[in-house]
Amino acid sequence: MTSILATAIQFNVNQGDVDANLNYVRQALARTAAQGANLVVLPEMWSSGFDYKNLNQLALRTAGIVEELLALSRELKLVIVGSMPEPNGDKVFNTIYVVDNGVLAGVYRKIHLFSLLGEDRAFSGGDRWLLAETSIGKVGVIICYDLRFPELTRRLALEGAQVICVPAQWPKPRQEHWRTLLRARAIENQLFVVSCNACGRIGKLDFFGMSMIINPKGELLAEAGEEQCEIAAGLEMRELEEWRAQIPCFNDRKPEYY
Repeated sequence: MTSILATAIQFNVNQGDVDANLNYVRQALARTAAQGANLVVLPEMWSSGFDYKNLNQLALRTAGIVEELLALSRELKLVIVGSMPEPNGDKVFNTIYVVDNGVLAGVYRKIHLFSLLGEDRAFSGGDRWLLAETSIGKVGVIICYDLRFPELTRRLALEGAQVICVPAQWPKPRQEHWRTLLRARAIENQLFVVSCNACGRIGKLDFFGMSMIINPKGELLAEAGEEQCEIAAGLEMRELEEWRAQIPCFNDRKPEYY
């Protein structure tokens, strides 16, 4: 697909309330589809939040939610990206499900766990990256803290990613880190970045939103404030190809010296 309308659904995730979150997302997906969206990105752990005390129980709802997303994506003709808890013994994975027009195009389990907030105690870490072949092109995915590890996004770019989707729950006061790292990943890899952060107060943390859609030059195509909203922007693959031809960073790499 040469032109994509990408949307980020930024909202205040209700910690532990799967039904409320799912109902919000159902309505938001219908709105974005009516506006012509092809790609929709949801926040990290959007179905449950980081409700550590009940995480294993909440993870049992995920398989059913994935089935509903498959049906919704088929009906609304969407590619949907967002992370949810996936059962894994006495822990869970923080897992992105890439749902493409009724088909599960790929699963990514968060590799880098944020030990500062105890993610490594509640979650198992993933061990492989994902580049999903979808109806809108090659979509790479990372989750929140993964953004601080440029090697992962570079690997996806080298494998052919045209768009990187970034579901997150990135809290205050690190707004400038969020903004800078997202733009850096877009600039250094010359690709589109579609990020979706949570907003509002979730548990003990405040989230600033600021979901962003960024082009391969690092220019902001759309940016949210701190409130619940949907942002959208067109992604023209021709722009990516022209920019890479103008500044051929990938051709000029010298990996044998790194």
